[in-house]
Amino acid sequence: MHELRKLSIQQMHEGLKKREFSIVELIKAHVDAVADEKLNAFITKTPDLALEIAKIADKRFSQMDDLSLMMGIPVGVKDLFCTKGIRTTAASKMLQDFVPTYDSTVFNMLSNSGAIMLGKLNMDEFAMGSANTNSYFGPVENVWIRNDGAKVVPGGSSGGSAAAVAGFLCAGALGSDTGGSVRQPSAYCGVIGIKPTYGRCSRFGMIAFASSLDQAGVITRSVYDAALMLEAICGYDAKDSTTSNRLVPKFSSFITNDIKGKCIGIPKEYNMDGISEEMVYHWERVATCLKDNGAEVVEISLPHTKYAIPVYYLICSAEASSNLARYDGVRYGLRIDTDTLEDMYELTRAEGFGKEVKRRILMGAYALSSGHYNEYYEKAQCARALIRSDFVKAFEKIDYILTLSAPTEAFGLNEKPDPLMMSINDVFTVPASLAGLPAISVPVALSSTGLPLALQVIGNYYDEAGVLNIASVIEQSCGKIIEYKTSKCIALSSIAEDNNKMCI
Repeated sequence: MHELRKLSIQQMHEGLKKREFSIVELIKAHVDAVADEKLNAFITKTPDLALEIAKIADKRFSQMDDLSLMMGIPVGVKDLFCTKGIRTTAASKMLQDFVPTYDSTVFNMLSNSGAIMLGKLNMDEFAMGSANTNSYFGPVENVWIRNDGAKVVPGGSSGGSAAAVAGFLCAGALGSDTGGSVRQPSAYCGVIGIKPTYGRCSRFGMIAFASSLDQAGVITRSVYDAALMLEAICGYDAKDSTTSNRLVPKFSSFITNDIKGKCIGIPKEYNMDGISEEMVYHWERVATCLKDNGAEVVEISLPHTKYAIPVYYLICSAEASSNLARYDGVRYGLRIDTDTLEDMYELTRAEGFGKEVKRRILMGAYALSSGHYNEYYEKAQCARALIRSDFVKAFEKIDYILTLSAPTEAFGLNEKPDPLMMSINDVFTVPASLAGLPAISVPVALSSTGLPLALQVIGNYYDEAGVLNIASVIEQSCGKIIEYKTSKCIALSSIAEDNNKMCI
């Protein structure tokens, strides 16, 4: 049964199609693993529901030949996508007992494709964080362990999603990406994470953090699997006015590994102080690999990159302060009963929100206040337009951008970086989020301390198919060979199953 968990989504589908195992057997293997998981990746587990749906799916599979590639595939769902009748907490005390009466559109689409949810995945509270240490339900542990035996963070805010996929607890997972919350944890956990173009996926039923930045994404163990899962959740939704009515292509059909004639840009501004020589080495190695596969690699300039982090934190905090104003103890969520309405508001929000959420609400409220709106929020929006313009100009000459996914490998679970240092973890992912561009993180190596390192491919608007194809070349030609200091080479998939390197 453990062997079933090691299969890719594509392999699971082929096995089901050939009747090598049933959907019930596949789901049971994952349900058992989730029941015994030690990573704290799940907030709410739904084993009975998953097995019940699996039995129904087996009957459908036996009666039909042409079924979705996601039929019967075990998945996890980040705990900010509303699920009808199933607790949805956003990892906050404020919503610890909240049970939605409707499904989010993205989850509904994934369910309609035949995927089977194993439970709701842990995250940073209201998606605010870069380490998954801000959850009311406790921190998530990365499945990878440093050579010195230290446990490390899985990244955030979709840390539970990335850890569950890396730990073979589910074949794929839904995450959300506001400033890098799919890509950065995927980098830390050595898996694939893609954020599509803003508007490709509906935000209806997705608990809001920063509405102009939030976007659903997927995390899997292979690029092809990411394409399959992404196909299932993209599309226009009348319930979300920001979704695009563009036709959603079959992303997987564009993965040809043919990149001849494509032009890849390396932004000079992304080669910042503080990046280790090890990270730069692998960045250059993969660039050479792309050249060897027929692509042209050139240096480009994105001059307003230096403003990305302050612009992002001003905008997302301002939008968070507005979105989280609804949690007042009146309609739903936590309520602290007191003698006066004002006291109820104050005590409910004081007790219901964690430290990081309060910090961002206060910063956002300050930026939106009458005396500071023009000075901070309005200027941040102007700078955001310049950052977007940089990308637009760059894509007039190039096809894709290659950068790091994160400036460092995962840091220790017991290390406590200050909020400023935590924000710098998103330095490479934030610009694409501000511009609304599609981007994917691909593991390319192990560090000298035995932890995953990853690179990021950014594409032009609505070119998820091309981004996936470039990522597949990196995965097939570069990413599956890990270079140790001893020059020993080993397949990434084998490393991921090595219990000496991992804590499952």
